[in-house]
Amino acid sequence: MKILRSEDRASVDEAVNVLRHGGLVCFPTDTVYGIGAAAGDDSAIRRLFAVKGRSPDKPMPLLLADASDAALVAEVTPLAKSLATRFWPGALTIVMRKEASYRSLALAGQDTVALRVPDHGFVQSMVRALGEPVTGTSANRAGAPAPVSAAEVAFQMGEMVDLIIDGGRCPARLESTVIDITHDTLEILREGAVNAEEVAKALGRPVRARA
Repeated sequence: MKILRSEDRASVDEAVNVLRHGGLVCFPTDTVYGIGAAAGDDSAIRRLFAVKGRSPDKPMPLLLADASDAALVAEVTPLAKSLATRFWPGALTIVMRKEASYRSLALAGQDTVALRVPDHGFVQSMVRALGEPVTGTSANRAGAPAPVSAAEVAFQMGEMVDLIIDGGRCPARLESTVIDITHDTLEILREGAVNAEEVAKALGRPVRARA
C-alpha cells in the first residue's frame, strides 16, 4: 500500500493507473474519505465489497467529474438538473433512474444509481482522467466510522487497498446527504452535510426524511 499527497504532481496519474489495473484507491473528498474502484471493472467492484465487508446487494454511489456526465449513466430529469445546478459540485448525492444501457456491479442489480460530483479538485481530476465513474462509498469497514483523515483510512484499511491519497483532514467531516428523486415523494435517505431544509428551499417543495 502506497501513500501519496494529493498535491503531488504524480498523484492523479498514479491513482488512475491503479484504477485501470483493477486496484482500489482511497482519497479525500469534500465530505469524508472515499474508497474508489472503476465502476466498470467487475473484479475491482467485487474486491471492494469484500474489503469493506459490505453486502453485495447493497449498492454503492458513483462519483462523477462533472454534472454533464450524469446523462451517461442516469435518466436526468428536470428535477435532477435543478438539484445538480444548485448543489454540484457539493455534498448532495442524488438517486436517479439508471440509464437503460448502463451497468455496474456497484449498483447491486438496482434500476437506480446514486450520483455525486464532489467539490474536490483531486477527485474531479482523477475521475476525468480515468474516463468513467468511480465508486464513492466511504473508506471504512462496514459499521465503522467514516474516516476524515488518511491516518484513519490507513488504520481501517491498511494493506487491503493499493493507494491512499492524503489530502489532510476533510473539511465537512460529515458524509453527503442522499436524496431519492425516483418517486413522486422526494425522500432524504441520509441527512449529512446538506440539511433537508436547504434541499426543500432550493426545490420550492417539501422533502420527506426517512424515519
